[in-house]
Amino acid sequence: MSLQSPSYEKVLKHVRERRYEGAESQTRDGRIKPTREEYERLWRESRLSLPPMVRIPGAALAAFGMGMTLGLAHGSQMAGLRFRAEHAHKLPTTTTGWYLYHKSKNYHLMFGGLKEGFRNGLRLSLITSAMFCTENLFDVYRGSKDMFNTIAASLAVAGGFSLINRFSAAESARTARKGLIVGFVYGGVQDLLSLAKGRPVGYIEFLRRHVGGGSSAQTQEEHIM
Repeated sequence: MSLQSPSYEKVLKHVRERRYEGAESQTRDGRIKPTREEYERLWRESRLSLPPMVRIPGAALAAFGMGMTLGLAHGSQMAGLRFRAEHAHKLPTTTTGWYLYHKSKNYHLMFGGLKEGFRNGLRLSLITSAMFCTENLFDVYRGSKDMFNTIAASLAVAGGFSLINRFSAAESARTARKGLIVGFVYGGVQDLLSLAKGRPVGYIEFLRRHVGGGSSAQTQEEHIM
């Protein structure tokens, strides 16, 4: 049969129509590829309107940039103070000596700032990634997205951070308190954004099902009587 036969053209047209309509197609290894509607629903129902595969790397990158900026400023300042303390007893007396002094000082400032910046950026990025991944695990496990998952994730990461650094009981309690505050504020902001976007929030839906369901049942009973 020729490739230009009417039956071939009809089949080819049907395949193209299904592809444009967003029907499910399979990849080479046999896995089902999500449709366009499923992608749109995933973006619409995810936290901050960002799917986990976008939200987690984005948060890690933003945390690294923030930690890098803060570490660069703090590290360069500390490196400058250290350099001045180490060379306070042998200050130069000539113009060439002062030129080399400031040149060496600028080198130490840059090296110390970059070293501290990368260290703080990597540390903050790991903590943020752990918190966002744990939050997503709670979302999947509970089947709902609300501030309680965020609070639980913040407390879990705070506990792990205290355990790794071998904090005392007082320091661990202080770290847990900070994690609780961060989880409450960040989770509350996410819930407000979800309500504004029309996305379901776990405890709000729970209250609607029980309180709203009870009210409607009572109204129906009064109507029957």
